[in-house]
Amino acid sequence: MPGPLSRAFFDRPVAIVAPELIGATLLVGGVGGRLVEVEAYDEADPASHSFRGPTPRNRAMFGPPGQTYVYKIYGIHWCLNFVCQPGSAVLIRALEPTTGLNRMRALRGALADRQLCSGPGKLCRALGIDGSHNGLPLDEPPFAVLEASAGAKVAAGPRIGITKGADTPWRFAEPGSPFLSRPLPKAR
Repeated sequence: MPGPLSRAFFDRPVAIVAPELIGATLLVGGVGGRLVEVEAYDEADPASHSFRGPTPRNRAMFGPPGQTYVYKIYGIHWCLNFVCQPGSAVLIRALEPTTGLNRMRALRGALADRQLCSGPGKLCRALGIDGSHNGLPLDEPPFAVLEASAGAKVAAGPRIGITKGADTPWRFAEPGSPFLSRPLPKAR
């Protein structure tokens, strides 16, 4: 059985941590599933919230590795990130729901499994994540992050919904997963 990821796992460059999260299990209060899509951001990245240094909003990104950075986008949707080395974090974009589907549907509606967590805002709504989760450790309740099983397939591509640094291939996903927020671009 996969063990929990330690804080030391996250204390590495974000571009190394992010692809290793594909296939890991995220549970929040016992509800969640397998991570199938993430994006990496670091302090040198113009698309990152940390690019201009610490602010009250992004303070958690400069905290210890292995904690959450939760923020609201467009004033509507919460987004969950896993903090890595200072100023870097992995945005959790999508997961394959496997545990607590009834709870997810109670929070999101009577949707097909593939629609419950297929985007960062949907995922946070389905798992009940909000601003009160900002800065919490990932190795303590309500969070549990379990290591990926060996051999998880990972593809990389450009990130979604940004203009600066858009060509940086730091979107990592399980190729062919029906649970992605958006399909990966076809190889050229």
